[in-house]
Amino acid sequence: MSGESIALIMSGLLLLGLFMGHPLAFVLGGTAVLGALIAGKPMVLGIVINRIFGDVLDNYVLIAIPLFVLMARFLSDSGVTDRMFEALRHLMARVTGGLGLAVVFISILLAATTGIIGASITVMGMMALRPMLQYGYDKRLATGLIGASGCLGILIPPSIMLILMASYAPGLSVGQLFAGAMVPGLLLGVMYALYVVFIAWLKPDWAPKIAEADQISRAAMWKMLLIEAVPPLILILGILGSLLAGIATATEASAIGALLALLIVIGRGRFQWATFYSALLETGRTSAMILFIVVGATAFTGVFNITGGLRASQDLIRGLADDPYTLIAMMLLVVFILGMFLDWTGIVLLSFPIFLPLVGEMGIDPLWFVVLMAVVLQTSFLSPPFGYALFYMRAIAPPEVTITDIIIGVLPFIVMILMMCAAMILFPALVTWLPLALYG
Repeated sequence: MSGESIALIMSGLLLLGLFMGHPLAFVLGGTAVLGALIAGKPMVLGIVINRIFGDVLDNYVLIAIPLFVLMARFLSDSGVTDRMFEALRHLMARVTGGLGLAVVFISILLAATTGIIGASITVMGMMALRPMLQYGYDKRLATGLIGASGCLGILIPPSIMLILMASYAPGLSVGQLFAGAMVPGLLLGVMYALYVVFIAWLKPDWAPKIAEADQISRAAMWKMLLIEAVPPLILILGILGSLLAGIATATEASAIGALLALLIVIGRGRFQWATFYSALLETGRTSAMILFIVVGATAFTGVFNITGGLRASQDLIRGLADDPYTLIAMMLLVVFILGMFLDWTGIVLLSFPIFLPLVGEMGIDPLWFVVLMAVVLQTSFLSPPFGYALFYMRAIAPPEVTITDIIIGVLPFIVMILMMCAAMILFPALVTWLPLALYG
């Protein structure tokens, strides 16, 4: 059977399984088995099993994933973000749109300490959505801002997505990707903050000030902010400082982060054996979900490659465009469309084997391209019909906020993400400058 035929058959089976509602990990693994049998090469499955043991189970970098998940859960249990939000809310109480700016700043802090999208959006939604609506914020602005800001966690280091990308991108380290994603991630947060300022100036009733009766003294406000800012700043310094300085690997930095987060929980008097046990269970479930998808995707791409489907897909892409930037635009469009139906894990593991060899052939910096993909993948959480951020927001929003309000609210932020991609294409140094400064 030709490579073109097996590519069509396996792609069709994958789409069929997903639209039938089956879990992605089992759809990928099942499609791999069926693809090998249909191609008449069942012996391929033995090679794929060896590849799973070699590329997944022996991959030291992937150990960082459960440790960062555990760190995120410890930080959530500590309650430090709740107090930080209260301090920032009072700090910006006298500014029109101040509550929205507090959401952006706390989301950046959460992104730099957790990297778990569901946790960031849920925590921010529980803390900020009802106060924003009570103070008269437009419900579309409020939900869109919380959803989009929460998605910064997959871009701003430490990011589980960047760790997984590094493990499947030959020649790139976790530290390089962390450094490359830092500037675009922070700039995107600044764009969100500027959007809030612009909306507050254009339509003050959409983002009003906090009532004076709810404001506290400046002395109390600054004291609260200083006390609550120290623990997360130490955590960020411990993780990123040790990693970017070359003192620790990504796995070792994740262990440092988990230990510091546990110490924060203990130091704040929030440690309980029941919550500790619950944190371990949640970490196990989340890590198992991610690694099941990794195993399934490894099986899928292994069969797809050996049976000729991978080569046929690359030849098709080469034939569509000769210009490198046109080809990159097509790849990003594919990633954007896939983001409407798949989560980032499946997209990364399915697209990297096809895209990265082509990027290497064109002489494009793989670090720049991978970070560009990471920025685009933020839209996978915001794009209907299956954007996870939309469902997280709907689950915590009051009844008067509809799913239509949430979808309309995130559209301006999707546009800003695409604008950030355009800026990275025009100015590649936004990605490459910091890694070059740190790693040469």
